[in-house]
Amino acid sequence: MSLASFAPSSIRRTVALGVLLPAALVASTAFAQVAPPGVNARSWVLVDATANQVLASGNPDERVEPASLTKLMTAYLVFDALQKKKITMDQTIMPSEAVRRVRTDESRMFIEANKPVTVHDLVYGMIVQSGNDAAIALAELVGGSETQFVSMMNAEALRLGMKSTHYADVNGMPDPQHYTTAGDLAILSTRLIRDFPDYYSIFSVREFTYNKIKQPNRNRLLWLDPTVDGLKTGHTQAAGYCLIATAKRPLPGSPDATRRLVTVMMGEPKEHDRVQDSLKMLNYGYTAYDTVRLYKAGQVIGTPRVYKGAADTIRIGVKSDQFITVPKGVGDKAKPQVELTDPLIAPITDGQQVGTAKIVADGKTLAEIPVVALQAVPQAGIVGRVWDSMMLMFNKKK
Repeated sequence: MSLASFAPSSIRRTVALGVLLPAALVASTAFAQVAPPGVNARSWVLVDATANQVLASGNPDERVEPASLTKLMTAYLVFDALQKKKITMDQTIMPSEAVRRVRTDESRMFIEANKPVTVHDLVYGMIVQSGNDAAIALAELVGGSETQFVSMMNAEALRLGMKSTHYADVNGMPDPQHYTTAGDLAILSTRLIRDFPDYYSIFSVREFTYNKIKQPNRNRLLWLDPTVDGLKTGHTQAAGYCLIATAKRPLPGSPDATRRLVTVMMGEPKEHDRVQDSLKMLNYGYTAYDTVRLYKAGQVIGTPRVYKGAADTIRIGVKSDQFITVPKGVGDKAKPQVELTDPLIAPITDGQQVGTAKIVADGKTLAEIPVVALQAVPQAGIVGRVWDSMMLMFNKKK
């Protein structure tokens, strides 16, 4: 993910606006008419997870300590193991002596060494109660050892594109080799939400009781805004108060769709600041920008000619809902311009990219979306291929 700013140089030093996470999208040159609110965070990012765009940021590439936000990567790998059936929620394990290392002034769920506990309780204890002891027990289960699990964390960070992140432990204790950036945490957060929908809802649980000890989720926004359903708090003296918050609200004009925003606030001086700044930024994202659904999943946007195929035409479109987020008032101007590979020659596989839809407003390209085949077209027989070869030669001469 590139967080390079396309704002004027007077803004670039502190705030970046309208930047798109790459892969299928290009950097936007359109910016919100309203500047983002001031925050006390040392670094921050506002992401539209529905459209996969960074809307605004401040010092997103500054190296910071992740504190307990580290547990998002721990959770990512645990969810992956659950999804692949390597472990199960009802599985019971015996925590090792390593959990005794967690001090009384650290976040704990209060498990005991060599006393059985379920994976379900450990997952909830790590996410809701932010238990360092739970993170250690889960890391040993999934990785075989904490050391091996940390290696898995670093490998996954590289795979996800978190180029400025390095982990030294599984729960966020200070270490010179334990660091990240707000931009990298934005990548991790959006992928966590997108990749593990079956487990993501755990982040919205307000309290959890283990061993008759009830502890509340430290994300106060879960009580202040009903649209907030995650994500994670963090705090150490060096890191300051940190919060990754995410909200899901209805998408105006699309009753079957919602819009999710994610904020990353790092290094706030007070606990109250991380709550208020996150809420301000979420509200800013929903009011200063509009999200437009360009195409629905499976929508046919054309039936172009296919040469040398068992069929003469092919249905083309997109496999998943495609959104773009633009400054308020720009949505009505954004129009797709489809450019196809020409000529289309069989065989063509289902899902194969056959062109690009450029989203243009006021003569500027805001985004590019792959256009794919919605069906397979196998090669024609010898007669059909020869005939179409002649047609292609004839068309070239015209």
